[in-house]
Amino acid sequence: MKHALVAGGTGMLAGVSLWLLEKGYHVSVIARNPERMEQLIEKTNFKNNLTPVLVDYRNSEELQAHVNAAIKKNGPIDLVVAWIHSDAPDALTVIINAINANREQWKLFHILGSSANIKKIRRKVPVPHGCTYYQVQLGFIIENGRSRWLTHEEIAGGVITAIQRKKPIYTIGQLEPWEQRP
Repeated sequence: MKHALVAGGTGMLAGVSLWLLEKGYHVSVIARNPERMEQLIEKTNFKNNLTPVLVDYRNSEELQAHVNAAIKKNGPIDLVVAWIHSDAPDALTVIINAINANREQWKLFHILGSSANIKKIRRKVPVPHGCTYYQVQLGFIIENGRSRWLTHEEIAGGVITAIQRKKPIYTIGQLEPWEQRP
């Protein structure tokens, strides 16, 4: 069974976690909130294929230990979907290093906000040999002359499309015109 890791998989990426379960993956979900983890677990018929990884990813040592434990329990990770906030600058590197030590070929979908400089971030991310790196940038929607941020469903649906299409850079919504951002 393929193994996926979703960082932030109980919030806006909950739909991605559930979709991966439906596609036959064992899914390890990194989250901080036990209540939201329970809500996610209740939404799936594949409870045995979901491993809660309750950890604050801002704590690098705990994150590394938890990711290593998920790998030991469920096998090497084939796919990572990571939405890591800027207050955890080392978290993605910790995840990359743990996975790369156990898997030669794997995919990383890095979720980024609308104001992220994707070229600068790409240069900073330590993508190892054997890892295929994808960037998914979240934008906004203009409806009836007004702009709004993406909904949870639009974000999850867009990330799923990005996983299916495997384009190096995929934008959900739009990024321009910049001055019309909500």
